[in-house]
This record gives sequence, structure tokens and C-alpha cells, in this order.
Amino acid sequence: MTDLSPPDSLGQDLRILRKQRGLTLAELARQIDRSVGWLSQVERNLSVPSIEEIAALSAALDVAIESFLGRAPTPPREADHVVRKTNRRPIGARVDGMLEELLSPDLTDDFEVVHSTFLPGAARQELLARPTQEVGYIVSGELYLTIAEETFRLTPGDSFRIRAEPFAWENRGTEPCIAIWVIAPPVY
Repeated sequence: MTDLSPPDSLGQDLRILRKQRGLTLAELARQIDRSVGWLSQVERNLSVPSIEEIAALSAALDVAIESFLGRAPTPPREADHVVRKTNRRPIGARVDGMLEELLSPDLTDDFEVVHSTFLPGAARQELLARPTQEVGYIVSGELYLTIAEETFRLTPGDSFRIRAEPFAWENRGTEPCIAIWVIAPPVY
């Protein structure tokens, strides 16, 4: 059973995403045509935005709306501690052939843990640089990862680190590549 209500951590998640993107409350409020007071109340979990407002926030922050909706209800004793496989939040940059799910319960920690699936033939050709430190571990498949100007072929059991360096990736294999990424600070 899927619940279209936002997670309990919505306010904190929005604040973290806003700050990670270097936006003030006033700038984000202006982008979504809402007041600073309203946005402040949402970030403090004093107000719950409508589906339309969540869509506007997700567009302004460049995250999938599914990051904030559509999870199965979590038993109270598991909230903040356990994320079931069937209850992962989809996140990410929406690159074709790449599926990302949040393994962390929310974005309120100093880091986030992401389960990434790179489908065969999927690639990010354009180098991406973000102010983060990232560590990854290849669970299955293979991934060609370019960091700065060096390309590495990674296979199961290999791990890597990216320190605010430009990077790109490509799955040249015939099977999906599964990777676990730890990103600090959270960006999704």
C-alpha cells in the first residue's frame, strides 16, 4: 500500500537540499511563489505542503517528486532507523538508465547512503562536479568511472573516492551495475 503523504522528515530534507544548493529561504520562496513565512513553517514541520506545492519545491530543487511521496507507511518503531527494500525513496538526477534510491532514513545526517543501479549502456558523458566527498562500492556488474581526467574500470568488490572532483560514468557491460554510494554532505 502506497501513501502519497510526505515523509515526517520533509521539512528537514527540504532545508538540507535548499542549503546544499546555496539558496536562501527568500530565494526559494520566490521561485515557488510562496511567502518566506510559509516556507519556514514547512521546513520546521509546522505546515504540510499540498501535492502541487511539493511538485513546485521538487522542481525548484531539481529532485524527483517521488523523493517526497509514494512510500509505504513505516511502522513507528522503525521510523528514523530502518528502511525496508520496498520503502526506499527514489532520488537522483533523473539520468536515463540510472536508478537511485535513498538507503538512509532521511537527509538529516551529515551524509547520505544511496543504492545506484546503472543499466547496460547508461552513461553520464558530461563531467559533474559537486562540493562533496563521495565513496562508492561496486556490488555487481561493472562501471567505468572517470574522475578528473582518469578513467577506471570498476568491478564487484572495488571501491572509489571522489573529493569534489569532476566525474562521469558509463556502464559498458551487458548487465546492470549496482553500486552503494556514501555522499557528504547530502545532495539529493
